[in-house]
Amino acid sequence: MKSSAVRGPRVEIFEVGPRDGLQSQAKILSLSDREIFVTRLLDAGLRDIEVGSFVRDDRIPQLAGTRELLARLDKIRSRYKKLAPRFWSFVPNTKGLHDALETSSDGLAFFVAASNTFCQKNVNRSQEELFLELGQLLPRARKEGRAIRVYLSTITFCPYEGPIRPAQVSRVVKRLVNLGATEIALGDTTGHATPRDIEKLLGSLLKTWKPKLFAMHLHDTRALSLANTLKSLEMGVAKFDASAGGLGGCPYAPGAAGNLATEDLVYMLKSQGLLKNEIDLQALGACSRWLEGVIGTPLTSKVLKTLEV
Repeated sequence: MKSSAVRGPRVEIFEVGPRDGLQSQAKILSLSDREIFVTRLLDAGLRDIEVGSFVRDDRIPQLAGTRELLARLDKIRSRYKKLAPRFWSFVPNTKGLHDALETSSDGLAFFVAASNTFCQKNVNRSQEELFLELGQLLPRARKEGRAIRVYLSTITFCPYEGPIRPAQVSRVVKRLVNLGATEIALGDTTGHATPRDIEKLLGSLLKTWKPKLFAMHLHDTRALSLANTLKSLEMGVAKFDASAGGLGGCPYAPGAAGNLATEDLVYMLKSQGLLKNEIDLQALGACSRWLEGVIGTPLTSKVLKTLEV
C-alpha cells in the first residue's frame, strides 16, 4: 500500500542558498560569483530562488549589492523563458521595501518569529513592532504586484526562550493572515524539531488553515530535516525551502547548522515521483561542487558526496 506522502501533491522547492545560505559564510563572494551561483541553479531547473537581501550592506556584507545582482539577472531572463524563474529578495523593513520595489525582484520575503526574544536578537525590534510594520509592508508589496512570503522563525524552539508551543505559533499565523500573508514559511530555526513536533504543530495549524498556506524551512542541525520533510508531506504541505549543498545556518541562533540540502531533498522527492518541476540532480551537484571551491569549505549534503561531478 502506498504512503499518503506518495499520493500527495507535487512538491515545489524554494532555493535559499544565494541568500540564507551565503549570509553566514566567512567568505564574501563577488557579485560575479553570486551571479554564477544563481545561473547554475537555474541551469539545474530551480525556479524560485532567493538571490539576496535589502539589509544594510554593513550588517550583512555577504549580501551587499543585491540591487546590481538583480539587474544582472534580469538581463539573462530570456535564456530561461520556459523555466519562468522568479527571483526573490529578503526585506527587513520599510527602507528595504522601498529599495526592493525599485528592482525587478519578483517576490519579497519578510520576517517575524514566534519568540519575541528572537525578534529582538535578529532585527532589534519586538514582535509587536514587526507586526505593526508588516501591516504596512505586505499590502504595499502586494499592491505593487510582487509575490510575498513571511518567514516565521522558531516554530518549535527558541535558543533564548526554549520550547515554543503550537498555540503560540497559531496566534502569530492568525495575525499574519489578517495582515495579508499568503505564504508562511515555518522555520525550524535551530533544527530542534522532531517528526513528532512537526506533527503536533501542523496538526494544530491545519485545523484552521489549508496546507497551501505553508512552506517548511527546515534546518539539519540534528540530521532530522528529511524525516521532518516526510512528516510534513504526509500532512499535506507541498513546498520546502532548501539550500544547495546544505549551505547556511543562522547567525542569530547559536549552534544552528545548515539548511536542508537541496540535493538531499531532490533525491528523496525524485525517488517518490513527487517533484513538481524537473530538476537535474547532476547539474545541481556540479553547482554545489563549484561553490565548495569558491567558499573553500566542504558542504554537508549527503547526496552531494555520492555524485560524480
